[in-house]
Amino acid sequence: MKEWIKKVAGFVDIPDSEAEEEEASQVAQEGAKEIQGQTDLHEGVSQPVSDQKTEPHEGQFLSRLKHRMERSRKGFIRQMDELLLGRREIDPELLDELEEILVMADMGVGTVQEILDGLRLQVKRHELTDPDVLRQRLKAAIEGLFKEAEEKAGKIKWQPAPYVILVVGVNGVGKTTTIAKLAFQLKEQGKKVMLVAADTFRAAAVEQLETWGERINVPVISHKSGSDPSAVAFDGLEAAKARGMDVVIVDTAGRLHTQVNLMEELKKIKRVMGRKMEGAPHEVFLVLDATTGQNAVSQAKMFCEATDVTGVCLTKLDGTAKGGIIASIAHEMGLPIRYIGIGEGMEDLRPFDAKEFVEALFAK
Repeated sequence: MKEWIKKVAGFVDIPDSEAEEEEASQVAQEGAKEIQGQTDLHEGVSQPVSDQKTEPHEGQFLSRLKHRMERSRKGFIRQMDELLLGRREIDPELLDELEEILVMADMGVGTVQEILDGLRLQVKRHELTDPDVLRQRLKAAIEGLFKEAEEKAGKIKWQPAPYVILVVGVNGVGKTTTIAKLAFQLKEQGKKVMLVAADTFRAAAVEQLETWGERINVPVISHKSGSDPSAVAFDGLEAAKARGMDVVIVDTAGRLHTQVNLMEELKKIKRVMGRKMEGAPHEVFLVLDATTGQNAVSQAKMFCEATDVTGVCLTKLDGTAKGGIIASIAHEMGLPIRYIGIGEGMEDLRPFDAKEFVEALFAK
């Protein structure tokens, strides 16, 4: 294997638990600023989210997605286009260079090698000879990675009611904000949504979720800071059933695999929820930060070991030039990408559509 592949494959920068603990306090302090920064103000008075026009036309969203993915297009997509420009044939050297570009875009060594093996086989069989067609075949191969994971997991059915979603992830990935945006969008679709503040570990986490609940007019079940998260989750499900809710979204404390007590706590939350309601939680969403690159894949592996993650919400895709990480997560973990975040607005969290995403990524 080439030395540069070995280097990329062997380098995964995982933050230690002490750094995570320090980050927790910083996130807590910035929680109120984050909410305030995303609230439209008029003469100092915040406007209710329900009064804002947040649902864009599909064509408008695709245009915005293309714009927000500009950093990735200027990164590895532009490098790929420059590589193919003026080439009249596909030779081994071209494919080797393409392989390097994709790996350096955080697409993952295993994922890239599988894609390139397929392309090399097509070249060998003379089924692929035109460099211009190579771009289209690569595009189709990446789209296929997403669809494979989606077909395996199936679509979200949102039944039975209340449909319970447990949300996990490390601190700083935008977990609580993602929960609020998802709750708002489900509410806009006519669903009765309730939030449960089971992150009793991080300072101000409960208050942050309650503030979001007030802003989007969604009820929040919470206990005082330091309470047993399992008890909060139990009470949340009980309240949701009593009030006839359609969807319950449960927030949890950010944690790493090194924090054994918190990982065990996560398992306990799941057990308690399952005893309260058969089949709960129906979904476990893992929130990942796209800007962390291969660390996101490592985090996915850690959480899959602790709980049955059913899907990924990938945030901050607009902040990375290495958008290939999303393909790596879907392929290596076999997890469907459920939602993507491409900005701070309520409308910037969207259900993931493989075709739409790849079109935006490869747009010229």
